Amino acid sequence: MIMNKKMMIGVVAGVILNLGFLLGGVQSIRFELQSGHTKCIAEDIKADSMTVGKYSVVNPNDGYPIPDSHKVTVRVTSAYGNNYHYGDRVDSGQFAFPAAEAGDYMACFWVVDHKPPLTLTIDFDWKTGVAAKDWSNVAKKGQVDVMELELKKLYDTVTSIHEEMFYLRGREEEMQELNQATNSRMAWLSFLSLFVCLSVAGLQLWHLKNFFERKKLL
Repeated sequence: MIMNKKMMIGVVAGVILNLGFLLGGVQSIRFELQSGHTKCIAEDIKADSMTVGKYSVVNPNDGYPIPDSHKVTVRVTSAYGNNYHYGDRVDSGQFAFPAAEAGDYMACFWVVDHKPPLTLTIDFDWKTGVAAKDWSNVAKKGQVDVMELELKKLYDTVTSIHEEMFYLRGREEEMQELNQATNSRMAWLSFLSLFVCLSVAGLQLWHLKNFFERKKLL
């Protein structure tokens, strides 16, 4: 019975943790970038969330230093254009910062033009929210056991879900206000269009009446 309870707690914790990591956001990708081109990757991050990223160019020649032609310039910016990270012609790097404002953050990679054209392979790992926390470091610093660490993860995940729900509710209220304002404007525009149409029709009738009276047809 005790084992069953522990298993149930473990399953629930796993589900909540997986949900928290999905809400937090994890991007781990490998992509190709041709010289002279730019590739940008976006991540929607809410305010005050921690975000951590690291990137590296795959060495085309194992055992040898990466040539200068295989180095990239990287810039991470917020939705308002604020710069949070910049790496000029590097083969690897990392960034970590708490998001000051909510919105889409962009990580852009650029390679200088080269003749003949080159294609670089880049590994990029981007984590936000609960997923961005270094849990192994937490365990070492706090000297906690496995169960305590899992409880800490669970607590942070539930807190993240709770904050995400309030964030989504706020976004929903903003969208509702925007819809109401749009509907109100459309209603006024419809009344204005109807008024203009009736005015034009009245002017046409008045003009036709005057015309027929001048021609003595009425």
